[in-house]
Amino acid sequence: MKAAVHSVSRIPEHLLPYAVDQDPSLYTAMDHATWRYIMRASKNYFNEHAHQKYLDGLIETGISVERIPLISEMDEKLRRLGWRAVGVVGFIPPAIFMEFQSLGFLPIACEMRTVEHLAYTPAPDIVHEAAGHAPILADPEYARYLRAYGEVARKAIFSHLDMRVYEAIRALSEIKESPTATPFEIDQAQVELNDAVSCVDTISEATYLARMNWWTVEYGLIENADDKSMPLIYGAGLLSSVEESRTCLEPHVKKIPFSLDCIHTPYDITRPQPQLYVVPSFDVLVQALEEFSSTMSYRKGGLEGITKARSAKTVTTVELDSGIQISGILKDFICDAQGRPAYLQFHGPTQLSSSDRQIPNQGADVHRGGFGTPLGRVRRKSKAGATEWIDPQNMTEDELRSGLLEFESGVVVSGNFVGSVRGDLGPLIHRWDQATVRWGDRTLFQPDWGMFDMACGTRVTSVFGGSADRPAYLKDTGGFLQRPRKQ
Repeated sequence: MKAAVHSVSRIPEHLLPYAVDQDPSLYTAMDHATWRYIMRASKNYFNEHAHQKYLDGLIETGISVERIPLISEMDEKLRRLGWRAVGVVGFIPPAIFMEFQSLGFLPIACEMRTVEHLAYTPAPDIVHEAAGHAPILADPEYARYLRAYGEVARKAIFSHLDMRVYEAIRALSEIKESPTATPFEIDQAQVELNDAVSCVDTISEATYLARMNWWTVEYGLIENADDKSMPLIYGAGLLSSVEESRTCLEPHVKKIPFSLDCIHTPYDITRPQPQLYVVPSFDVLVQALEEFSSTMSYRKGGLEGITKARSAKTVTTVELDSGIQISGILKDFICDAQGRPAYLQFHGPTQLSSSDRQIPNQGADVHRGGFGTPLGRVRRKSKAGATEWIDPQNMTEDELRSGLLEFESGVVVSGNFVGSVRGDLGPLIHRWDQATVRWGDRTLFQPDWGMFDMACGTRVTSVFGGSADRPAYLKDTGGFLQRPRKQ
């Protein structure tokens, strides 16, 4: 597949490297014959056993039984449903997939499975993405869930171990799909996946959400109003599998009433599923997603949020009550005697933003070596001479020019105040030259490190995965959330 040149301005620039233009000339007569066989073999069965919107949805989303669909035609049809279609190649990083989805783009893998894997393939292909995912988007309630899921999932904190598991799954799936793969290569890839999974010691937000996606979007069943004992299929993994779509309804596959507890059930992408979850209606999915998102760090913030961010060892964003957002790899933090976060230390390129927009001259290229900042209230003498504690963004310029800030936590900042960077609601950053920052006997910043940009804020209100201003962060770091595959 060749790299795409898009005229659609809605696709953010940093996502364009993952999009490709579909080249229909690459599909062989055998590819189209495989497509026809799968669709014809499935149509009558799904007429009885798939969600009622499936067959109508094929037409509404521009999918023909007779030939591999054109993504451009699907895009035109999906526009009428409030969605878009974008071509991709194989596995793309989960964060990228979810960002596409949160923006209303359905990523569609351009590859066509081989005839050897006609019944099922673990690798993404156009049967799975087009014939599996697209038709149910014609149901408004399901489409609302899928869009909301993308918006929530792109805020999830994922760990460096999650990425290792993702890479191992991708490698195993691609090897299994390859006609030249040897049994030894498949076994080695399985060993790599098992090893990656065994190293995961903490389940991340991203993993919990991936499980929810698997048991709903990929392998979901919905109650059949006409026959409660025989649910209907709506999951794309089942709708795109000639074999498992039939076996999944047999008695040996356990049918479990859907609840948020499904996030505690792991899955194996390379094998038929031993159990499936049955929803009474799609609005239950929306409710479950809201229930889980209320537990996530992007909504809770605080000590719990930064603890998850530190454990993740990936780029996350910490937002303070002033509105400033700090994006980078959180290496460590200090808490005061009451257990409240008092100092944050980021490692490597760090971005400062507000309202998801990078603050001028505060990008990851400026703070390439890391970033640290205290948070909490600072001491001030009242007119009566008593000690009071105020938010650092509420200090007067005269107070800042005194050259000394004593935080309630015990952190002390001294130096030459040179000015502030203001946002819509007040100061976001206080800047210091020749600054020293200490906490007891520990030096947190020293003058020869350069200008000290202190983020204003007293508490952590949100922590989420990725950077606040992703295009700017990726541009400043010269990379991507995960490098796209070579085309």
